[in-house]
Amino acid sequence: MKISLAKSSPLSQTNFTYGVATAAFQIEGAAESRRPCIWDKFCATPDKIKDSSNGLEACDHFNRWEQDLALIESLEVDAYRFSVSWPRVITHSGELDPKGVAFYVELLDALNQKNIKPYVTLYHWDLPQHLEDKGGWLNRETAYHFRDYVDLITQAFGDRVYSYSTLNEPFCSAYLGYELGIHAPGLKSKAFGKQAAHHLLLAHGLGMQVLAKNSPETLNGIVLNVSPCYPKTDSEKDKKAAWAADQNLNHWYAMPVLEGRYPESINTLPEEELPPIQQGDMAIICQPLDYLGLNYYTREVYEGVGHNDRQKWVDESLPFTEMGWEVYPLGLTDILLQLNNKYTLPPVYITENGAAMADSYAEGQVQDTDRIEYFQGHLQAVSDAAEQGVDIRGYFAWSLMDNFEWAEGYEKRFGIVYVDYDTQQRTIKASGLAYRDFISSRQLAKSA
Repeated sequence: MKISLAKSSPLSQTNFTYGVATAAFQIEGAAESRRPCIWDKFCATPDKIKDSSNGLEACDHFNRWEQDLALIESLEVDAYRFSVSWPRVITHSGELDPKGVAFYVELLDALNQKNIKPYVTLYHWDLPQHLEDKGGWLNRETAYHFRDYVDLITQAFGDRVYSYSTLNEPFCSAYLGYELGIHAPGLKSKAFGKQAAHHLLLAHGLGMQVLAKNSPETLNGIVLNVSPCYPKTDSEKDKKAAWAADQNLNHWYAMPVLEGRYPESINTLPEEELPPIQQGDMAIICQPLDYLGLNYYTREVYEGVGHNDRQKWVDESLPFTEMGWEVYPLGLTDILLQLNNKYTLPPVYITENGAAMADSYAEGQVQDTDRIEYFQGHLQAVSDAAEQGVDIRGYFAWSLMDNFEWAEGYEKRFGIVYVDYDTQQRTIKASGLAYRDFISSRQLAKSA
C-alpha cells in the first residue's frame, strides 16, 4: 500500500519539509546521567502508568542514537524534530551539564552532516523535579528558570539548530498535569490548570525573547495541540458546549500567543480560576513567531449536559486508533481553516500527526496498513487546507519509533519503526517504508 498525493499538491513540492518526531523522556533512557524530572516521580507513583512502567531505559536512544540516526537517514526525511531534556543539560544550581550538552551537540553535528534539519523542542514535559518541589508551573519563577535554561542551551548549541520551539503542547502540561492529574505532576484543581497555563505561556514569551537575541537566524515558534470541537446536534446546548471546549483547548493558548489576550471565555471563570496575570505579561507572551507548530490527532464532539457542563460524544461507526481516538482526517482541514480565518497566522508546520495501532510483528515485518491509511487521509487533509490558502510548510510523522507513551506506558505504539523492548531491536514498519517511498517519489517527480 502506498501514500500518494496529486503532483500539483503543495505537499508534493520539494520545498515542503517532511520529518519524523520524538521527545526526550519517551526515547532516551539513561536516567542515571540526568537529574530526576516530574515524570520519574509520576511513574514511581502507584496506579499512574497503565503498565506500571517508566522511562528509565525507554528506547535507550541515549546509547543508540547513531543507530537511530541511521534509521532517520534511511527514511529520507528532510528534518528530525526532537526535544532537549532540561534535567539532562542543566544542573540543580542552574549551570550547564557538560556531558548532557555534549550528547546533543554530537547529535546535532551528525544531523547537519547528513543534511537533516534539526527542529529542537526546548520543553516537552520533563520539568526538573527540584523545580516542581518549589511549585513547578504553579510558581511564576519557573518561567524565569526556563528563560535562563534557554539562554544557556542556545548559546551552547550555537548555529547547529535549524528551528526551535519553546514548548510542546502547553495545554497538556497544564490541563492534564495540573487540572485533571492524569499526567505529571498529577495535581488536580481547576484553579491550578489556569495558573500553570499562564506561567507556561509566560515561559514561552520569555524564551522567545532569548531566542530572538541568541538565535535570530533559526525558525523560532511554539507547538500547540489542536482539535476542532463540533456540537453533537444543532441545539443551543450542544453548540454552547462545543464553543466552551474550543475556547479551552484551542484558543486559550493560540490567542495569547498570537494576539496577546485570553479568549472571551475568561469572563465565564470564577475568580479563583482566573490566570494570575501581572502587568506586562500579555505583551511578553505575544512575541513575533517565525512559525506555529500544530499537533493533530483527532476531533472532539460535545453535547451539553446539566446546567452548564459538557461531555464528549463519540461516533461509534467510525474507525478508532488504539488510544480510542476517532480517525477523522477532515478535522485537520477544518481546524487549519478555522485558525487561519480567525488569526493572522505565521507559516504553519504540522509538528505531530500519527496513530497508535494494534501492530503485529511477524517474520521481521509489521504490516500496519491501517497506519498507512491514517497518513494518507491526513496528508490529503493538510493538502486540502493548503490549497484553500493556509500557509503550511511542513509535516512531521509522530513518531519515529515506538516509545514510552506517557500514562499509557509502552502498550500503545505510535512509531513508524517497531521497537522490541526486550532486545531494543528496531524494525521499520510498512508505514515507515510507505512514508519513505512517498517522500522519495516526490523528489523523483520533481527532478524528472
